Amino acid sequence: MLALVVATIAVVLVAQRTLHLPGWLNPFAETTKDRSGPALLESIRDLSRYEAAGGDFQVIVDLEKDSKYLPSAIRGTRTLFVGSGSVNAYVDFSKLGSGAVRVSEDRKTATIVLPHAQLDRANLDPKASYAVSTSRGLTNRIGDALSSNPNNQQQLYVLAAQKIQDAAARSGLQARADRNTRQMLYNMLKALGFTSVTVQVGAAQ
Repeated sequence: MLALVVATIAVVLVAQRTLHLPGWLNPFAETTKDRSGPALLESIRDLSRYEAAGGDFQVIVDLEKDSKYLPSAIRGTRTLFVGSGSVNAYVDFSKLGSGAVRVSEDRKTATIVLPHAQLDRANLDPKASYAVSTSRGLTNRIGDALSSNPNNQQQLYVLAAQKIQDAAARSGLQARADRNTRQMLYNMLKALGFTSVTVQVGAAQ
């Protein structure tokens, strides 16, 4: 038993000393191999929307979890998380009604009635999103050490994405997308030879 303990300590000491060696000389160096299979195409769909505006957002999530009857030093966590992501605003042309596009017989006048722009779901950038600091109580540290998935940040990502989505809804991004879409169609129809072009957004059809 003593010999096994001594041998284990010796291996650990050797490993610690070899950590500073170049990778090709270090027998304990860690290597990474990607054994993932190829991506599989599940479906193809036609797009009928115009992405007219986009916004980049950053939010700081301060998430604290406490136990009702135990101090935070014993049980509790607090994490500061920086979430960075983007939201696109688009106009869905598939929502155009039957009378949404009207063209005069001489093809000189065109009137288009568009639906209001919609917001896409927030797209969080995992490379630019990270935990700034995390403090955990004693029982939480023990649980993380025994867990097969320590430091699970899924809830932080969900909260950050929701806060970015809410910020996008207040940012005026949809109104900007409405203006950009209206201007794009106006310029395009003018270039096609229409002398009178009217593009309405959100009006009754």
